[in-house]
Amino acid sequence: MTLTHPPILETRSLRWPDEAACEAFARALAARPAIRQATIALQGTLGAGKTTFVRHLLRALGVSGRIKSPTYAVMEPYTLPGGGTAAHFDFYRFDDPREWLDAGFRDVFAAPGLKLCEWPDKAGDLLPVPDLRLTISVQDDDRRALRLEAFTPLGVELLR
Repeated sequence: MTLTHPPILETRSLRWPDEAACEAFARALAARPAIRQATIALQGTLGAGKTTFVRHLLRALGVSGRIKSPTYAVMEPYTLPGGGTAAHFDFYRFDDPREWLDAGFRDVFAAPGLKLCEWPDKAGDLLPVPDLRLTISVQDDDRRALRLEAFTPLGVELLR
């Protein structure tokens, strides 16, 4: 039997009643030292709050200035205060996973630093296994339901 996805080591479910809850979650995650080396896959429909979460997380990590959506640029790099880097990806516009290779992202993912990936399915199996996957679902009352799945020990550390 062949597995089509990596085993999930741990899961959590949360609800964000408003954007302030999203911001509080991002601040709590930013306080964990392991976040600076994590790869996080963000899934959800258009408008679910993926980019909003990334903005709150990067702000909590000390990024100042404009935090742009990488929808057209595909990747926006950031230098983190105190050392380290973060890269925010949006693969929404990919028509073929090989575009990930053509863009040279293998080198970016091989380097240390935080990687935040929106629409990871568009890059297919070429993306490395994320440490953590956040799936954001919009509820009928505009609240957000969040499912967090850890695929690595680092991801488990982030959930604790």
